[in-house]
Amino acid sequence: MPAKRILMIAYHFPPLAGSSGIQRTLRFVRYLPEFGWEPIVLTAHPRAYERSSDDQLADIPDGVVVMRAPAFDTARHFAIAGRYPGFLARPDRWVSWLPGAIWAGRKLIRQYRPQALWSTYPIATAHLIGHALHRASGLPWIADFRDPMAHDGYPADPKTWAGFKRVEETAFKCAVFRTFTTPGAVRMYRERYPEAPAERTVLIENGYDEDSFIGLEVGAAAKGALNPGKITLLHSGIVYPIERDPTQLFRAMGILLKSGQLNSARFVLRLRATAYDDWLKGLAAEHGIIGAVELAPPLPYREALEEMLRADGLLVLQAANCNDQIPAKIYEYLRVGRPILGLTDPVGDTAEALRRAGVSCIAPLDDAEAIAAALTDFIAQIQAGSLLQSSTEVVSAGSRRQRSADLAGLLDTAVGVHT
Repeated sequence: MPAKRILMIAYHFPPLAGSSGIQRTLRFVRYLPEFGWEPIVLTAHPRAYERSSDDQLADIPDGVVVMRAPAFDTARHFAIAGRYPGFLARPDRWVSWLPGAIWAGRKLIRQYRPQALWSTYPIATAHLIGHALHRASGLPWIADFRDPMAHDGYPADPKTWAGFKRVEETAFKCAVFRTFTTPGAVRMYRERYPEAPAERTVLIENGYDEDSFIGLEVGAAAKGALNPGKITLLHSGIVYPIERDPTQLFRAMGILLKSGQLNSARFVLRLRATAYDDWLKGLAAEHGIIGAVELAPPLPYREALEEMLRADGLLVLQAANCNDQIPAKIYEYLRVGRPILGLTDPVGDTAEALRRAGVSCIAPLDDAEAIAAALTDFIAQIQAGSLLQSSTEVVSAGSRRQRSADLAGLLDTAVGVHT
């Protein structure tokens, strides 16, 4: 039987650089054919990306149709003296993608006759495209939210918040399934939209791709530790000023350095690809920890994974206002198998995911005293070699191949429901 086809609408796709969000769509594209679904990708022209890199283009399977519709970043392409009209950035700065993507999507539907549509946030315009193509074609639509959209205090601009809310309402009215990456987000949206059938608001977590690790462990072992003789705690990825604010971590490090409980000659915090280096440099200076912090530029994806394998410990940052979210990077951290220090609200989904995998060193991100105690204990356990590896069973369940099987099952159901 020939494979069914799915049109996948995703802003985050190679050659975009610096976003872990790429992996969700890219790995679905890779593995869905194993479960009877042939992907067709509708994405944005690379000019819309602030940074791009060719390192993951080779991960797009041969033969996959990829259409790149015209798109611009309002803040970079339409601003005059740093200012631009608000309506050009609602629901997001890439709304210019919408008209060309609808035209390209309709062309792809006529040419390839897909059986279903799938669009993915965090670029809200993707859902506008998904809805428009659903209306034009009548095809069943799955809206992949990943994380919550409109919630308390986010987005801060009231008009943008209202735009996000309208996108949500449209998806809950028209999409046959809505998918989220954490149990808390599923619970929140089932409560927010009680009129929508609960079984149509579904969990498909993020994960890791086993194929990305082929050959890396041998190479990492041959190279050895990142800083021999010095414990390196690594955070790989963006450090958002609110959602992953390290202020209390820096404060805790400053206290420990002054008291002699931490020594910059034997410990360093490496922050890789933060996107906010200038702010973090000033924050480190403010707390007197410049000598214990390294700010490092982005790396190609596989090199970033190898760096994780060579680190002595891996750092998770997640604020309490993101309790219904789990950083996608966690699943790669767990697969890497290095000790993890989780600075996050102990009652949130991130902490629960870490505990489920056997991670015990967890402290609130906003509590310097608790962080100081957790960091001291973490370093002592690394030195003693007493930190346990992540649960193999839990890690294995988080593979991208398994997540693709879950999505294929929803697609089969969506087509069945729609016919």
